[in-house]
Amino acid sequence: MNGHDKPVLIVGGGLGGLGTALALAQAGLPVHVLEQAREISPIGYGIQLGPNVFKVFDRLGVTPAVRAACDYPAALVMPDVTTGEVLMRIPLATEAYRQRFKAPYVVIHRSTIHDILLDACRRQPGIRLTVNAAVVDVHDGGPSGVRAVTADGVQHEGCALVGADGVKSRIRNLIGPDGPARDTGYVAHRTILPMAAAPRDLRHLDEVALWSGPGYHVVHYPLQHGELFNVVAVFRNPAPGVDDPARYEAQVKAIYANVHPALKNVLALMDLEKRWPLTDRDPFRPWHRGRVALLGDAAHPTLQSYAQGAGMALEDAVCLADQVRDSGGDFERAFADYARRRLVRCARIQLGSRELWEFYHAEGIAREARDAALAERTEADFYRCLDWIWNGDASPQPGSTTRSSRPAAEAAR
Repeated sequence: MNGHDKPVLIVGGGLGGLGTALALAQAGLPVHVLEQAREISPIGYGIQLGPNVFKVFDRLGVTPAVRAACDYPAALVMPDVTTGEVLMRIPLATEAYRQRFKAPYVVIHRSTIHDILLDACRRQPGIRLTVNAAVVDVHDGGPSGVRAVTADGVQHEGCALVGADGVKSRIRNLIGPDGPARDTGYVAHRTILPMAAAPRDLRHLDEVALWSGPGYHVVHYPLQHGELFNVVAVFRNPAPGVDDPARYEAQVKAIYANVHPALKNVLALMDLEKRWPLTDRDPFRPWHRGRVALLGDAAHPTLQSYAQGAGMALEDAVCLADQVRDSGGDFERAFADYARRRLVRCARIQLGSRELWEFYHAEGIAREARDAALAERTEADFYRCLDWIWNGDASPQPGSTTRSSRPAAEAAR
């Protein structure tokens, strides 16, 4: 294999980067992960993982560890913010679900799944991990390999390079500058509390709840086998540019002044000190240039509507490793094949997430029409609409059709 004496360089030590490192090393390639932070560690909040991701975990050999650490919600539910009426319920623990999807839908602390992958990488021969390594430039020398230059001037040699460095990817800008990410106008607030601090009527609720409101939504679910209560509140930014915490908190409280008491009790627990602006990007090509490729949020950042950001990055990881393994050392062909196989599936997630985002936050008559449509949906309807995601292939053939041709937002309608 050309340049086999040099490792594949992976920029970014998040879930996608570690998954790629593990998949490539298991295929027999040396790997060097370059992480810009002082340590390889994630932001410590909960994430949701669909059954499609377990195909990746099976490939990477980490399924037993993941299954032991995660929580298994009984359903995905969408209550109305005003009445508390459940507008949508997708059962996750029924025989019909198990027969159709074969693997569970789970929630897990991001740091837990990250540590599982990190431990697997440390046990896998052929993986080197370097921190404090912010890549600022990349030189592609073709068959002679690539060179990544870090902020401290150190040069790292590799046979190829994978940019798994997130929505603000420097590697993406080196492949083809396309400006800043798209600001959605929404911000997220994330909080994790001991379950004992959660509202009493929600402490034993084993569901992922997404309260849908006009211009905002709130998600909560248990973590760590019911020991923690994870909350994410997303608002159309009520006070853009306002840095005064008291004024900002007053604006947020005004938004949910008339919500259902159960939701008001949840929102009263929120930490409003830190807010994360929510961004995404339009689908684009190419994801690669020569011996440099993008992966995960660096290639296809998405809104959280389908809870598939981590899932798509991990699917990318095994697809890319498969193409590299099968290419006979031709990284340019491998990366081109990887991008062709992944682009449409990931673009559907990106564009469908935008569509579903508007669906969640509908106002006025549009909201009434949405609720009427939801009332007509059955459990089988929801499963059928989600089938293309949850039973999807991490490495679909280019141009292949999916099992459902319905618009993306139909997954919740």
